[in-house]
Amino acid sequence: YPVNLIVKDRSCAVIGGGRVAARKVHSLLASEARVTVIAPELVPVLAREAADKRFVWRSSAYVPGMLQGFFLVICASDDAEANHLAAVEAHAAGALVNAAAEPAQSDFFVPSKVEHGDFLLTVSTGGQSPAFTRLLCQELEKSYGEVYGEWLECLGHLRAEVKGRLPDSRQRQAFWRHVLDEHILALVRQHKLEEAEAEIRNAIDHFGTQS
Repeated sequence: YPVNLIVKDRSCAVIGGGRVAARKVHSLLASEARVTVIAPELVPVLAREAADKRFVWRSSAYVPGMLQGFFLVICASDDAEANHLAAVEAHAAGALVNAAAEPAQSDFFVPSKVEHGDFLLTVSTGGQSPAFTRLLCQELEKSYGEVYGEWLECLGHLRAEVKGRLPDSRQRQAFWRHVLDEHILALVRQHKLEEAEAEIRNAIDHFGTQS
């Protein structure tokens, strides 16, 4: 069941301190989670960030009893047995679990993504082939660059304006169905954001007046 989790200010644990764990930690930090890393050693980038207090580091190998109170647990240790035991404990504690090396132990899979501000595209193969999802994301990145994030930010402002001008939700839905079309998308692809914005503003002024 695909979802985007809001983990801001939620307690999340990462088991392991290697390169895979570092990617998971950085993704959680970017989402403003409160992160605890459980590992006897950390790769240099994580060690620096631990020293800067960007996350809590429990400098020991995982042992049962360490995972109470977490919303989400990612098992990314090089120790397969530690990952397995951590997943079992996390499940019992009611946490959401991701164990990349053991899809059957996972409650969710972390998709590859293309992200520009609030513009987010994700690709997942259900844990079957992370390499393939990365390849597909590279293709998406070529088609959906930073301009889409810029346009989405502009749309956010326009949406607020439309809400003020068209108080009825059915009117607003009809407006956006009418105005967001292939022509507007073509302008965005061509980086003609000001022209696209002008056309939507013009549509706001004239919507519902056509005979």
